[in-house]
Amino acid sequence: MNDVEAAKTLISCLDLTSLNDKDTDLKIEELCRKAVTPYGKVAAVCIYPKFIPLAKRLLEGKDIKIATVVNFPSGKGSIENTLTEIQNALKLGADEIDAVFPYRRFLLGDEEYCRNYLKSLRENCGKKHSLKIILETGELESTSKIARASELCLQADVDFIKTSTGKSKISATPEAANIILETINAAHKSTGFKASGGIKTLEEAKKYLVLANAVMGPKATSPKRLRIGASSLLADLINTIERGY
Repeated sequence: MNDVEAAKTLISCLDLTSLNDKDTDLKIEELCRKAVTPYGKVAAVCIYPKFIPLAKRLLEGKDIKIATVVNFPSGKGSIENTLTEIQNALKLGADEIDAVFPYRRFLLGDEEYCRNYLKSLRENCGKKHSLKIILETGELESTSKIARASELCLQADVDFIKTSTGKSKISATPEAANIILETINAAHKSTGFKASGGIKTLEEAKKYLVLANAVMGPKATSPKRLRIGASSLLADLINTIERGY
């Protein structure tokens, strides 16, 4: 796949993101305008819950998902509080929920809590709303722990396993992505993968596109199986297409 083809595919798999404390209505309006490009539309916009009604209105009829975050970015929230956040987000019109995995409890060995957390979130999102679980792989201590956390997500039938919040010191890495993808593939599931955090250029994003294709096959490089979460990547993708190489 050449760079222009990769850029077009990545636009269709992009979760165009703005999760800054200083976000305003104007910033979200700008984000939503960018979501439809001359080369196709992004898969979703990912924003804080309070901006969901605005984005929903601006993107009406565009077939672009509205994603939001819960238990974010710390992952310290209780199951009850996280469920309340989800219910509020769904009432506002969210299509997809990006929830942080309780990785601190996981690192303490409390897998039972993690299983209950994932099961509860899955039940609350139901079949109509996608559930993406953010592992925060940079905080997990080993490849085996990334694999095990991924297995717990697969057991709960989440829709996507996501690398990072983008708020930690170490965000997405190809090494962590490979572990997640291999774990999904070994389970023979159609669970999706999302790389997020620090991905700003085509060169960086293409690594995940190539990796997903290599591990899970061509069907994995579609918005139903692959997402890239980024705020500034889109400009480089468009520049690549317009440059022609």
